Amino acid sequence: MTPDSILQKALDGERLDAAEARALYDCGDLNLLGNVATRLHRQRTGHDGKTVTYIVDRNVNYTNVCVTDCSFCAFYRKEGDAEAYVHSFETIGEKIAEVAAQGGRQILMQGGHNADLKIDFYEDLFRYIKERFDIHLHALSPPEIVHLGKLSKLPLKETLTRLKNAGLDSIPGGGAEILVDRVRTAISPKKCTTDQWLEVMGTAHELGLPTTATMMFGHVESLEERVEHLMRLRDQQDKTGGFTAFICWPFQPGQTPLAQEIGPKRTTGWEYLKTLAIGRIVLDNIDNHQSSWVTMGPKVGQMALFFGANDMGSTMFEENVVSAAGTTYNLNEKEIRRLIEDGGFTPQRRNMRYEFVS
Repeated sequence: MTPDSILQKALDGERLDAAEARALYDCGDLNLLGNVATRLHRQRTGHDGKTVTYIVDRNVNYTNVCVTDCSFCAFYRKEGDAEAYVHSFETIGEKIAEVAAQGGRQILMQGGHNADLKIDFYEDLFRYIKERFDIHLHALSPPEIVHLGKLSKLPLKETLTRLKNAGLDSIPGGGAEILVDRVRTAISPKKCTTDQWLEVMGTAHELGLPTTATMMFGHVESLEERVEHLMRLRDQQDKTGGFTAFICWPFQPGQTPLAQEIGPKRTTGWEYLKTLAIGRIVLDNIDNHQSSWVTMGPKVGQMALFFGANDMGSTMFEENVVSAAGTTYNLNEKEIRRLIEDGGFTPQRRNMRYEFVS
């Protein structure tokens, strides 16, 4: 079982198993992995490989108050901390108005696991937003949904149904980290389990709510556990088919408790591009893969377009979680389009379902 034979199997349209996926991490030929990932991108999306999408939206972190104490996070604060906040509806509305004025038609809204915010808060907030803005609401990661369901003493399906009826349009893939409970117990023991994360996504898909899928790697996980993560996502997509995209990014150690345990070493661009390419090769049922320029910077983000990524993500307008760990990259729409064009591609604005928009 050589890398060449495994990659040829993928190019022939055959699905790789876990052992074959793991073997790809031992491949030292990064250009070969990128070449195959690019060819598979063209096969699976049906594009000529020249169109690269992006979205104009904004991150809105409605609260930073959180009870989960994740060791990889530098963003959260405890109730009563001087920097703790819950944004008012009016403040959130102002943030949405700013992105709408620049042609944005979506917001990504996530926050901490705030013990004071039950489902009625989110229902009222979503209705407030929908009454005032023509905006796609991409909001609340699976751990947030599990948390608020427990607080509100509601079963998962009812929680999601109520959120959807209040205006929720889709769900981001945050909180996946690595979908292996050994890892989750080590870095985020108070967060939802692997099965709970997948159950939220599966139930959302059944209710007609599309979602994205993510992976945060480069901390305490093994390469075998990265592969297990990919397999769990692929299995879920086989069952319910609602993942519109996959986004992987490396752990950002700055200012985090986890960095004190494992050291401040950052994932290299080489390791990021290899992981991105392997994700494209293994996840044969998720068409869209996003570049993580937010964590890796614009140049590596541009290189990702040659390693399986077909999307440059979001203009974001503001970013608070990654920047809290000391990594700050900002790109506006003009700069994203220039990066795409300088790479030899054609930029195309999209929506959350990866439909082209003008």
